[in-house]
Order: sequence, then structure tokens, then C-alpha cells
Amino acid sequence: MRDTNTPDAKPAPDAVPGQTRGKRRSRRRFLLGGLVAGGALLVGWGTRPPRQRLHTSAPLPVANGAVALNGWIAVNPDGTVSVVVPRSEMGQGVHTALPMLVAEELDAALDSVRIAAAPIDKIFGNLAVLRENLPFHPDDRGNVKDGAQWMLAKVGRELGIMFTGGSTSVKDAWQPMREAGAVARAMLVKAACEGWKSNAADCRTQNGVVIHKDGRRASYASLAARAAEVGAGIDAGDVRLKEPREFRLIGKPVPRRDTAGKVDGSARFGIDARPPGMLYAAVKMAPVVGATVVSFDAAAVKAMPGVVGIADVSASLGPYAGAGAGVAVIAHSWWQAKTAAAALPVQWNEEAGRGLSSESIFAGFAAALDKESGFTYYESGTQDVGGVAKTITAEYRAPFLAHATMEPVNCTAQVANGKVRLWASTQVPSIAVDVAAKVAGVAREDVTIEVMLLGGGFGRRLEGDMVAQAVAVALAAKGKPVQLIWTREDDTTHDVYRPAALARFKASLDAQGRLLAWDNKSASGAIGHQYFPRNLGLPGMGPDKTTAEGEYDMQYEIRNQRIAHVIVDSAVPLGYWRSVGHSHNAFFKEAFLDEVAHAAGQDPVQYRRTLLKDHPRHLAVLDAAVSKAGAPAPGRAHGVAVHQSFGSIVAQVAEVSVEGSDIRVHRVVCAIDCGIVVNPNIVAQQMESAVVFGLSAALGGEITIKDGRVQQSNFGDYPVLRMDRAPIVETVIVPSAEPPEGVGEPGVPPVAPAVAAAVFKLTGRRLRSLPLRLG
Repeated sequence: MRDTNTPDAKPAPDAVPGQTRGKRRSRRRFLLGGLVAGGALLVGWGTRPPRQRLHTSAPLPVANGAVALNGWIAVNPDGTVSVVVPRSEMGQGVHTALPMLVAEELDAALDSVRIAAAPIDKIFGNLAVLRENLPFHPDDRGNVKDGAQWMLAKVGRELGIMFTGGSTSVKDAWQPMREAGAVARAMLVKAACEGWKSNAADCRTQNGVVIHKDGRRASYASLAARAAEVGAGIDAGDVRLKEPREFRLIGKPVPRRDTAGKVDGSARFGIDARPPGMLYAAVKMAPVVGATVVSFDAAAVKAMPGVVGIADVSASLGPYAGAGAGVAVIAHSWWQAKTAAAALPVQWNEEAGRGLSSESIFAGFAAALDKESGFTYYESGTQDVGGVAKTITAEYRAPFLAHATMEPVNCTAQVANGKVRLWASTQVPSIAVDVAAKVAGVAREDVTIEVMLLGGGFGRRLEGDMVAQAVAVALAAKGKPVQLIWTREDDTTHDVYRPAALARFKASLDAQGRLLAWDNKSASGAIGHQYFPRNLGLPGMGPDKTTAEGEYDMQYEIRNQRIAHVIVDSAVPLGYWRSVGHSHNAFFKEAFLDEVAHAAGQDPVQYRRTLLKDHPRHLAVLDAAVSKAGAPAPGRAHGVAVHQSFGSIVAQVAEVSVEGSDIRVHRVVCAIDCGIVVNPNIVAQQMESAVVFGLSAALGGEITIKDGRVQQSNFGDYPVLRMDRAPIVETVIVPSAEPPEGVGEPGVPPVAPAVAAAVFKLTGRRLRSLPLRLG
């Protein structure tokens, strides 16, 4: 059930950066500043703007008489408009939101827009996701931050990585896709004016038609060929982006374009690929983390029904083996492949992971926190403060988490005549192409990919391991396409997991309960230390922002604070998980702040208001959530959390009851300021999705390891929230004039701390470990 409210309110002004007063720059900021001011500028490269994102390196592929106006847009003879959408649709609504950006500026009817597959080209690279990886505080202002972001945008443009993640799809597309629409519109108007011997000022556009003030009309389809010819004569003065007050489409609750296909079954996910002559493959995976294949007995299963071949995929995976070693069986049906893989005798070398356990991992975290100072991500003032009347300390922990996407891991590949074809549900098509080329030993240009719909991504499909496996299997299939599918057990036990983490806090209060100092140090593995070498061939070293995000960049105005993190190298494969470090660090930070408010004898909401007095946007979001939530029903309690992540501010109020050891969440009110809203329906849907996803982790998500083996294997012991346990989610969108920020992930982090705070009100027990359990 949804109740979406957009209260009448003026856009909040920029937050006053009160938190930065007296701040000492961290070593990371110093290094970034040196990069911006140093060598890159000496050669002039850093002073030039990033390269254009309007035209592809090769002409945009078109067919059936369509005319390409730039790298994003083609006009078809029937009047429809094809728009390239370079981000993967995994339920977050990009197939609706991104075409809206073009349709708005092009003045085309949205129902005339068709989605075109994106070729592998650097103009479609995600610049925003690289910029967001910089470890700046949201309140930071100045040349160092601006210069570093400028440089990272340029680097991102050169790398051209087509990446769907980090809640950046709309944020990254906001400028280039609108510009593509505006430029195409100007070209069409110029073509009409040349034919009419008129001026652009005498023309307007509407629903795919150029209209002269005297009543003459010309459709975009009739003008497209001429527009492509005059396009070179368009200059900056001919192109103008609309002001928000002029939007006719952006900000409207447009229905999702992908809904019908998902209802009637015509939508095609990766697992639905069916190239002619396709075979199937299943993999027998290593039972222990880090295990390798010693030998296997192919003869034992070759005579089984349907079996075509056996391939050790481990040797071909190289650095892409996030999933670990395995031996694949190829057969005429997936059931035949799965049955034979299960029966295949494999001898493993399990020494590398034999002593690995959850207990030893957390003991390692504790030892690291005892001995090491860690990397200081943020520091202001001093921890040596006077007037301390009370000190509060606490330790929090969070487990490894699996992604548990509804569509199992799969990839279809064909290697024939020196060419590779891929059919894949991937968040990173350009990386998938690179991986396939390297495994098959062909040029990148010899790989083509059809990006299918994703039955959930959550970061799991940022990896190339399933692509590497599929291509390795296809190499053994003698030119036939092969669809590789993992079982649910394969997926759960061979994931690249959300890191486990341990965090320690200390807060110093004066006699009036005022927060004088805040000290926070945490320990975990670093995703970047594994992901960058594994998928990008880049070194994994130095600080990793994701380890401390949600802690060092918190919004509260605490004069004296220190936030540090210790990286403990992880033998367990780590990967990006929806909301990444914010997913557990928000729980640590918000739950401890609730403890501090209680120790101060103050209401947690009012305590937060006191610490947000110079952050009006945060206050507006917090107040919107609390106001909408009202009072809890009898026998229930409200817990509150507010957190900023991926550029957006989210406050949640969870209404909870407890019966015995059963924690039940009945209702969640979720307020969000995500800048300008492209489609409020999608924002509400994403908040609902985030709450359910976050509750799954908060109440049941846990991956444990014993003797190197992952103990959970399927939904029976790694549960996700069932429909009968799903709460009512009510979304309040707080108006903003800021550019769009993230939506897909920011709703996840506040869920767990809001529920924990309500449980404390009901039971008096502080639950400092995830998942939240009373029994």
C-alpha cells in the first residue's frame, strides 16, 4: 500500500556548513588537492573540460529509414523517436525516467519514444559514479573538492565505463540526455526554418511537431533528414535547456513503461535468452572459500543423459574469479547439466580457507581496533574536551550479506569464428565485453552484447565472474551458444558479499546532556581492494571510502569528532551491495545516537533537531517524516532515523510491535529530499523497495562461515521479507530545487536503526548487532 505525499513547501536553501568549522583536512583530501594542483595541471590536461558526450565514436546504428541526430537520438519514419538508454533496467525505472529527460527537452510525446540499445561507447560512461567515490564530506566546499570532482569527471569520460549503480543513473544522465534532446530539437527547428525561410523565434515545438506562428506545421519525421544535414551549423546560442518552471513532463507521476511486459510475460530477462541451438551449463562450485581444483573425473558423468562436455572454468577466470573455482558440465537441458554437475567427482584443495570462520573474522576486527589507529576520514576539534559529565561507549557489528537477487546468476555466450556474442543481465556491459574478450582471446571489437533486463541487481551484477565462466564454457562448446545458470545454492554460497564490520563509539556529554565529542572507529574488509583488481585491472590499495561512508560524512553538527577506519584484508570475496557501506554504518551511527539521546535524558527526535540546526534540508525531511507518522497505534512504538547517502536525505519512522521474541514492523513513513524529482511514482516505488530490502537484512540477513564454508544456502536459512510481513510504506517527497540525487539506495540505510530504536522503547534492550534478534 502506498501513500505518497508532496507537502507544500518552498525549496530549502543550501545547508549551512557549520560542521566544517575548525576542521582539519584529512590526508586523503591533501593528496587529492595535490593531484589537482600538481602534475595534471602542468601539462594542461586538467584545465580542459571533459570531452563531449553528444556524439558516439562511430555513427549511431539505425535501421528502416531512421535518422540519427546525435549519439542518443534517432527519428523514425513513423514519427517515433528512438532514445539510447545506457543504463541497465533492474527494476529501478531507468527505462521510464531516462527517456523522460530526452522527451522533455525534445518536446516529444513520451508514448512516441522507443528505447534503443546502447552501443559500447565512451560517451555512455558513468561520470557521476566516479565523482561520488571521492571521500569528501557533504558539507565540504571549495577548490579542492571542485577540482577533484572535475578531474574525476575527466578520468571517467576517458575510461567510459558503462556502469549502473551507486544511485547515479538519473544524476549522471541529467545533463547529457537533456542536452541531447535540446540539441536535436534545435536541429529540427533549424531544418523547418530553412524550408519556411523563417526565424527560430517564430517557431515552437510540441509533441513531435515544429509549429510556426502562422500555423504551418512540420513533423519531426519529415524534418529529420534535413536536420541531420544542418546539425553542424548549430551553435551554443541555438540550444537552451528548459528551466524547471517550464517542465511539462519532468516531475509528473508517469506510469512505468516496463510494467506491461513484466505482467504479460513478454519482458526478456537474461535467463530468457534463447539463441538457436543453445546448450546449457551448470557449475560444480568449490565448497570452501579459496579452494582450488586438483582434479576431476570427467568420464564418470560423460555417459549421463544429455551431457555434451565438461570444462574446468577456474583456469580461464583469472582475476575475475569472485565466485571461486569450479568445473562446468554442458548438456542439452539445464536439468541434465545440473544433475551431472552434482554427480561429478572433483578433488579440491581446501587448505586456503579451512580455518576461516565468522568468529575468527570478528576476532581479527577486534584485534585491529585494539592495535591500530586506522585511517582518519574526518576530524574536527579535539577529543580532549573539558566539562565531561558522562561518557557513553558501545560496540556494534554487522554480518556478511548476500545479494539474493530473484533472478539467479546467469549468462549466455557463444564463441564462433573468432567472435563472441553475449546475452547478459549485467550492470556493467562495457566490463562484460572486456572480460569476454580477454577470456576468449579476441579483440574487444569482436565482442557484441545484448543487455537483457535484470531480475534484481543490487550490485551483484557489477561483477564479471559469471561472464568469464560463460565464455570459458562456450569455448568448449564448439561454436554453439551456452547458457550458464547457477542454482540458488550456488548463488548464496558463492556471492561477493557485503562486508562484515565492527564499530566502536565513544560520546562525551556535559551535565546538560549536550554532545561534546564523538569518537568512532570501525574495522572491515575493503570492497575496492578486491573489485578494482578483479573487474577493472586497477590496483586495490589505500583508503576505501565505502568502508566509512555513513560515519565520516554524517550530517550532525558535533564540534569535536573523529571518524577512522581500519582495513582488515578479507579472504571472503567482497562486493558492492545495495547502499554499500551506508547499509551498516547508518545502523551503527543512528543507533548509537539514539543511545546518546537516551543517556542525555532527551527525546531522540528533538536531540537530532538540536544537532541539525544549521542543516535546514535535513530538518525539513526529519520533520516531514515525524509529522506524517503521527502517534503510534496502541501497543506499538515509533523509532526514528535520518541519514544522508548518495546525495539524498532520508528520514524514516518505523512503527513496531514486539510479541515474545518476534519483532514486527507494521508501518514505515519515509521522507526524502532527492533534489528535483523526475518521476514521483518511481521515487515512491524505490522507497518501498528499499524498506523491504532493508528489513530483510535487518530482521534476517546473515551470512556466517564455519571451516571456510558458507553456512546459508537458500531462502530457508537466508530469508527475505515475505508479503505477509511487509509493512505499509508511506512516502513523503520534500520539494527541492537542487539537481537530482540518488534514489535507488538511500532508502535502505535508515531502516535498521529506526526499527532498533522502536524495539528499545518497547523492551528496554539495545540491539547492537545485525540482524536484530530478541531470542
